[in-house]
Amino acid sequence: MTGFGKASLQLPTKKITVELKSLNSKGLDLNTRMPSVYREMELGLRNQISQRLERGKIDFSLYIEVTGEETSSKINVPIVKGYINQMKAVIPNADETELMKMAVRMPDALKTERDEIDENEWKEIQKVIDEALENIANFRKDEGVSLEKEFLHRIANIMKLMNDAVAYDAERVETVKTRLRTALDELQVNVDENRFEQELIFYLEKYDITEEKVRLENHLNYFIETLAGTEANGRKLGFITQEMGREINTMGSKSNHSEMQKLVVMMKDELEKIKEQVLNVL
Repeated sequence: MTGFGKASLQLPTKKITVELKSLNSKGLDLNTRMPSVYREMELGLRNQISQRLERGKIDFSLYIEVTGEETSSKINVPIVKGYINQMKAVIPNADETELMKMAVRMPDALKTERDEIDENEWKEIQKVIDEALENIANFRKDEGVSLEKEFLHRIANIMKLMNDAVAYDAERVETVKTRLRTALDELQVNVDENRFEQELIFYLEKYDITEEKVRLENHLNYFIETLAGTEANGRKLGFITQEMGREINTMGSKSNHSEMQKLVVMMKDELEKIKEQVLNVL
């Protein structure tokens, strides 16, 4: 969602500049800054921006720089003459230039005429806005390409770590059998072997991670599938990472094996890096 777009246009008497900045946000948070004369166009402008950018904390700025002789501020001639005459009555021999300097500083010496929106000029401004929107959209696309590479790299890491953890499963079963057999031998009691095997199977089933492995693998593949989609999918990717986290946590609680637990911690680290970046996906 982060991005920056800028565009400008030189008209005969004005330079128009539009800037757009975007940061992460759960929804659309749009802040606009523009000359007061264009405020009546703000609603349409907001619709124009929301359709293109959809989400993000967006700052929109429209700058108008007068480059010709045109100005909206005019000298209020009757008022200024009245001030000068009053000051002459007080100081008859005062310098005319000094009186003028003083008069234009007095209240109401300048009047600001409210400009009306020129439809042709606004059409030109909209072209500049469209160009700035296109620039920020291209910025987001470039960032999206980088994020996609990052996600695929992290997903591949989790997949490998998951398979490495599963590879310890046979060793873990033998370790559990040995530990239980040693405990029974130390107790010096006779045990029915069939009953022992049944209890062992029951015990090992509680620590079986096959279902978690299958579900996690499905979530990883679904993440990649969603990532390849063309629609805005940031929220969906966030939900998928939550499901991935649940399966990884369950694998950790069931692992009961030091090396497997280390691999689970590494999977969690990779997943956290994905979650941080998913916040930046539209």
